[in-house]
Amino acid sequence: MTVGAEPGPASVYTPAPDRYDQHDYRRCGRSGLKLPPISLGLWQNFGDDRPLGISRAILRRAFDLGITHFDLANNYGPPYGSAEINFGRIFAEDFARWRDELVISTKAGYDMWPGPYGDRGSRKYLLASLDQSLARMRLDHVDIFYSHRFDPDTPLEETMGALDSAVRQGKARYVGISSYGARRTEAAIEILRHLGTPLLIHQPSYSMFNRWIESDLLGVLGREGIGCIAFSPLAQGLLTDKYLDGVPEDSRVRRGQAFSQDLITTENVQRARALAKIAAARGQTLAQLAIAWTLRDERVTSALVGASSVPQLEQNVATLQRLDFDDAELAQIDEHAIDGQINIWASSSEA
Repeated sequence: MTVGAEPGPASVYTPAPDRYDQHDYRRCGRSGLKLPPISLGLWQNFGDDRPLGISRAILRRAFDLGITHFDLANNYGPPYGSAEINFGRIFAEDFARWRDELVISTKAGYDMWPGPYGDRGSRKYLLASLDQSLARMRLDHVDIFYSHRFDPDTPLEETMGALDSAVRQGKARYVGISSYGARRTEAAIEILRHLGTPLLIHQPSYSMFNRWIESDLLGVLGREGIGCIAFSPLAQGLLTDKYLDGVPEDSRVRRGQAFSQDLITTENVQRARALAKIAAARGQTLAQLAIAWTLRDERVTSALVGASSVPQLEQNVATLQRLDFDDAELAQIDEHAIDGQINIWASSSEA
């Protein structure tokens, strides 16, 4: 099949036989689970606003390249739930035979359905959401189930107890949290340890323009042996060449999809241009530099990236050909890797 083609369900998919020769896998904290250094996130580009054939091609190529981890959430789309539905169809038609070679994760914590039980971190919401996610994806379990954000109105013991129940019910193999601050993370670790379901992984936002986890959260994760999978390592596209010369008409900003043009400040663009020059000197794109920089810390298990096309996915995965940094490069990057006020998930981690 031609790379980048849009295969339909009638085409039979057989994974590349050398898929596990592409790169080394990283142990998730002190657990027995290993993850690919780059994981595929389905936050964007897998809803009903995209042709299913493109989504199918991206997922197939990802697995061929050794990406074994696909990350979803209940409200990914648009509309809500459609990313899981579309993934479930593709999984059933293309990947079901290789289920045990895949790590599939989903999350619950943001608004999903109307009323007082369709949001946040109650036991009722989390477990109901997991049941719905499994039905949409046509699965009997996920490998990782996350609390998507901290809920200040629900006792942490209740939220973590729901995660523990998901494992005990056989609906999740492991549990994780996302966008929790260091103090809440420590408390979650202790509660889950007491319940007998260890916290496997934390999923925070992290990039050269959003370095909040470096002050204390990474220290907690390293000390406790918890994995870290960084989402938005490209700062929602700021750390690509997309916005270096203005805002394209076909960009997520123009479409109003979870990214405000207010984040594309003059300062952020100037810093991105400076970082692009550093990347070029390394023989990389700005996006490849950004992903590699995120993975420079051994406490970061995997970088979670999206893709709107097969070529974009391939460019991201090509990052793994150059992950090394010398001290001079890191010092030069630090001059421009400055907080860009882009952490739109701070309300969870600061609660």
